[in-house]
Formats: sequence, C-alpha cells, structure tokens
Amino acid sequence: MKRKYYGGHDVTKAISIEELRRMALRHLPAFAVEFLEGGAEDELSLDWNREAFKALRFVPRTLVNSSKRDTTIELFGHQQPSPLIVAPSGHNNIYRRDGDLMLARAAAAAKIPMSLSTLSNTRLERLPKEVDGRFWMQLYVFDDRELTLDIVRRADQSGYEALVVTVDLAVYGLREWDRRHFKAPGQLKMRSKLDALLHPRWLLDVMIRQGVPKLENVIDFFPPEARDTRMATTFIPTLFVPNFTWKTIAELRKLWPRQLVLKGILNVEDARRAAEHGCDGIIVSNHGARNLDSVISPMEVLSPIASAVGDRLTIIADSGIRRGSDIFKAMALGAKAVMVGRAPLYGLAAGGEAGVARALQLLQEETYRVLGQVGCSSFADLGPQFLSWDPDNRARLALE
Repeated sequence: MKRKYYGGHDVTKAISIEELRRMALRHLPAFAVEFLEGGAEDELSLDWNREAFKALRFVPRTLVNSSKRDTTIELFGHQQPSPLIVAPSGHNNIYRRDGDLMLARAAAAAKIPMSLSTLSNTRLERLPKEVDGRFWMQLYVFDDRELTLDIVRRADQSGYEALVVTVDLAVYGLREWDRRHFKAPGQLKMRSKLDALLHPRWLLDVMIRQGVPKLENVIDFFPPEARDTRMATTFIPTLFVPNFTWKTIAELRKLWPRQLVLKGILNVEDARRAAEHGCDGIIVSNHGARNLDSVISPMEVLSPIASAVGDRLTIIADSGIRRGSDIFKAMALGAKAVMVGRAPLYGLAAGGEAGVARALQLLQEETYRVLGQVGCSSFADLGPQFLSWDPDNRARLALE
C-alpha cells in the first residue's frame, strides 16, 4: 500500500524522520539535497546501511512488566536521558543559516552531546560560549601537522569533552554527485543555479542573509588562492594523506587530556588496537557510506566487536539510523550509545532548530515505545537474544 506523507511545513506535526526528510527535500535546492543524502560511487553501501537494519528482526519477550521503562544511559561519566549523540557533519550552514548553532541548541535542550566537525562552518570556540551544552570535537588528521594540532589545542582550551578522531578518511572518497552539479570547483552548473532560484526561502535564509558558508576552523591555514570559498572545495581533498597510522593515535593520546574516541572502526583487530593505544571509545561506522563504497554496514560487525572489546572500550554505533527500532537493534548488538547524522540534519533543513528538536524527540519516543514492545525495562536488559536475522536477506549478521 502506498503511504501518504504529511505535506506541510510545520515540523511539530511530522510523525517520523521520513516525513522530516521529505519536508527537507522540498526546502533545499538539488545540490544541497545531494550533499545531504549522497554516498560514495554507486551508493551500494548507502542502501546496505538501511538493509542491515531491515535484515534484523525482533524476537520479543512477553508478560514482562515494562511499565517503568528507562532509556537513560551513562556515557563517559555523564547521565543522559537517551543514548543519542548528534554526529559530526560538515557544511551544515548550507541547510540553514547558523545550522551548527541550531544543532547545538537542540542537542543541549535534549541533554545529549553534539559533535562538531573540523569542516564545520562555525568556529569551534563559539559553541561553548553561546550554548550551555556538552560538546565533542571531531578531528581529521591532515598532512599539515600544525593545522591538526591547532584544532586539538583549541578544542582543549574550549573545554570539549571528547576528541573524536575520524580514521576512515585518510584517502578522500569519490562522490560522483558533486560532478552532477558543479562545472568547476565551487561553480554550480546553470541548471543547478536555476534550481536554487526555485527555492526562495532557502535562498533568502542561506545565501542572502548569511552568504556562502566558510570552513571557519581550517580556512586560515589555506594558501591565499584557496581561501575563496569556491576554491576551498578543491583544496580540501588534498589535505588528507594516507600516512595516518597508529603512531598518530599514540601521539594524540599523549596530547589529549580527556576522552579519546576513534570513529570509523569496522574491524575487530582495529578495535583491539584502539584499546591497546589507550582510547576510551570507538564509533563503529562506515562514514554514513559517504567515503568508501561496497563497505560493510556497522551492524554486521557490531556484535563481534562488542564481544572482543566491550569490556575495555565504550562502543558507539552510527550509519543509517532512522528509527527508534534501529537504536534498539544497535544497542542489542552491543553499542552503549548511537550517533545520528542525517536524521537531525533532515530536521535542520526542514525547520531549523525546531526541526532538529523534533527529530531527536521522535527518535527518543520511538526508542521508549520499542523498548516496552520487545519486553525490556532498560537498556541493561538488552542482548542479541532479542534479534534474529532475516534468512532471505543476503546479510549474515553475527549475533553470537
């Protein structure tokens, strides 16, 4: 049966992340939609991230008193009302003016951490000064060591709780959707320019009132010819180098005084090495399928990774989460928390801060409901016994 979706603009009436997504897609010009939704190359892994969740079926328990359900967790010594963390994402101000700040305020209101991307459009010092929340700093390790160390020092001085080191982007991925919209770096094709003109609310908010967003945390280190926002998009891939190794992690562990988390782990041996290098946590992630295509979904390896290092590291999962049922599945497989990226961004594009708040609210409400439906009172009750894989699905998920 074909489903009907809410067609208005009031984000408070959206009843799912999918409805926020459709509202966002109406608001944004095509090039921004592709940036938000696109994956690497043929986007096989983009589909697999969702297929993996679909392949996991519930095995509920009944006659369990779940009248007093509790979705709170303790994460790195902090109690929070849900297992959500806003994932780091770059260029958020192309969706809404001051998009990073809107995400930060909504996360603070929900009492969950927000991760700021190195490639954000907001200087990292602004968030702790303007928003009373909990902040993590995502770090790309660049060829320019001084640029990398500058981000680490500034995040430390600004009191960020955790340093989230992305380890799966040493080689920049191929994002073909870029080529569909840009005739040259930062120069939209005529078709894409005309499409942008057909979105006057976005045009007024982002391009007229704000101007072309800049990469505020890194642009000072660009050569003069690359500081123009249009040229910066060409310069960014050259910053990444494939000589980023475990030696770098050891150096960062010595420099960073608080929680050190590695983002992009998909291998049990890498998880063990993260523990050996003194990391506090890992994020089992495939970068939202944006960098390497044909890479496995985190859900396929989450359980064996949790079995191997769950007693030594805090395990967080991301990539493809759209429902509270997805959060339950990730937690049942061994995650202690989840990062959500596109879901709050759909809310941001659909309705600014109110849209982000609605996205987080929906995920929290759905998680609370599913917890009771499957027969649990808290996340402490969870385990792989509540899940089974679909035998008709090609994904063979390790649940032992």
